[in-house]
Amino acid sequence: MKFELIRWTSHILRVLSRNLDWMTWNLFLAFVPLLLSIWLFRSRQKRSPIWWAGFLAFLAFLPNAPYLLTDIIHLIHDIRANYSVWMITLILIPQYLLVILAGFEAYVISLINLGYYLHRHERGKFILWTELALHGLSAVGIYLGRFLRFNSWDFITQPDAVFTSVLDELVGKWPVVVMAVTFVVIAGLYWLMKQVTLGIILRRRLKATQPQSNHTDSPTA
Repeated sequence: MKFELIRWTSHILRVLSRNLDWMTWNLFLAFVPLLLSIWLFRSRQKRSPIWWAGFLAFLAFLPNAPYLLTDIIHLIHDIRANYSVWMITLILIPQYLLVILAGFEAYVISLINLGYYLHRHERGKFILWTELALHGLSAVGIYLGRFLRFNSWDFITQPDAVFTSVLDELVGKWPVVVMAVTFVVIAGLYWLMKQVTLGIILRRRLKATQPQSNHTDSPTA
């Protein structure tokens, strides 16, 4: 029994570690725009040249967060790798869901922070249009990353190649369809997770502002 438990534990660890490197790297890239959004939109930074440089970096790295949605293709490959049904159901699928959810939540909170910034500067009416524009930007970025294998830093190191590729791809029917479907998926998931996230935030704030009631025993006569 003990030997069997050790064997199963070792097998589970091997399965989990198989995707650990690229999942960790992709999660790191997904959390870069989140950290930048906190610095840009929550810390009351002045719009200096450094701020604008950070904002451009935010735009360049933002598609990395929803990009994790496309990593589901790796799960398909793993399912075909002759793992048992239990290993796929209890280990692989939860691992992928956790990573994808964490990455997309980073995207949601990043845009919530941007919306907070716009609202604070009396630009609240532009929040929806800004979100839609960033969904579109992310859809293009995901296509460039998944199919053309560009990275976020390529926007800085070789902007001409990125710009030329975007123009070339936009004239084709297939890339436009892929980007349109990606936009719809991102927008739909974002709306759903934004409501959940804001609901959790609101509940926490209400709980924090509620006075703590002191329960004392009444003296008996």
